Amino acid sequence: MRRSAWDAGMATSEYAMGLLAAVGFAGLLYKVVTSGPVRAGLQALVERALDVRF
Repeated sequence: MRRSAWDAGMATSEYAMGLLAAVGFAGLLYKVVTSGPVRAGLQALVERALDVRF
C-alpha cells in the first residue's frame, strides 16, 4: 500500500510519544517552578508588580 502525498500526519504511536514527551516536560517545568529559589523569585516579582503606584 502506497501513501499519498497529502497523508503527512502523525501516526497513533507518534501521538502517544508526543503526549508522553509533553507530560514529561510539564512535570519537569512544574518541579522547577515550585522549587524554593524560583518560587521565591516569582513571588518577589509579583509583589513588586502589585506594589506599583499610579
